[in-house]
Amino acid sequence: MDHQRHTDLRPEEQPPPPAGGAGLDAVCVGETMALLVPDPAGVDGRRSFELEIGGAESNVAVHLARTGLRVAWYSALGDDDLGRHVHGRLAAEGVDCRVRTDPDRPTGLYLKEFDGTGRTRVRYYRKGSAASALDAADAARVRAESPRLVHTTGITPALSASCRALVDALFADAAPGTLRSFDVNYRPALHGPEEARVLRATARRADVVFCGLDEAEALWGAATLDDVRELLEGGPDLLVVKQGAEGATAFRDGKSWFAPAPEVEVVEPVGAGDAFAAGVLHGLLTGAEVPDALAEGARLAGTALGVRGDIPPRPS
Repeated sequence: MDHQRHTDLRPEEQPPPPAGGAGLDAVCVGETMALLVPDPAGVDGRRSFELEIGGAESNVAVHLARTGLRVAWYSALGDDDLGRHVHGRLAAEGVDCRVRTDPDRPTGLYLKEFDGTGRTRVRYYRKGSAASALDAADAARVRAESPRLVHTTGITPALSASCRALVDALFADAAPGTLRSFDVNYRPALHGPEEARVLRATARRADVVFCGLDEAEALWGAATLDDVRELLEGGPDLLVVKQGAEGATAFRDGKSWFAPAPEVEVVEPVGAGDAFAAGVLHGLLTGAEVPDALAEGARLAGTALGVRGDIPPRPS
């Protein structure tokens, strides 16, 4: 291994809650934006939009909070109605919002467009957003919480130089008792050659890594499962490679496990990867074996595949 390893959270090695700390199970760090989702059935040529929220890290936070874990989301929002909407929605889900309000920068916004063929196009309006000003000082505040898990994605370091410094600081070295989780979350509009190097370096310093096989090929030319494993060898304790409609394969200690994708009718794939990551992380935090954690990830991904928003409704 090329860095000091955190607690692995294996069934036989569950750590006690941090003495004198906040007792947080997880902190998810990253930008959440307001989301406009169009109603496919317009009236008299007019289209209405539903106001939702969307953010990879907060999606994971919501799924984890719904399991009863104590989860915080750490970010920044603008002093505007969209920011208040984001905060209110996440707080209503039981997520502890550790958020600062920026009076000079807006809350990010994005818009989904459906082309009638089942594909979704996304337009982002996030440049100069409040969350893009997060920096290394925020990493120190997150680490001071002594959470059992810190989770972020490859979107965060691509937002700005200061956000890259934030992620560097989060993954700089081992904090005793804290597991570092990283979802590559490749976005063509954000990630160029320089970001590809950053994402690989960050993944090698994480304890748990989620990466799509298609993402690995686009970023690093890794076309097979073995290519991805070898590319990150010596890095994460647990590597989970997502294989789209086939399923996902996890690697740990020279062993591998495969879980098939859920058999559900797909309405929209956006958000399913976050749900999958949350299911796997919940399994790790509660002492599940890797195959059971993968199965939980697949189950949660199935709930997200059947809805248009990023977060499925609460189970009835």
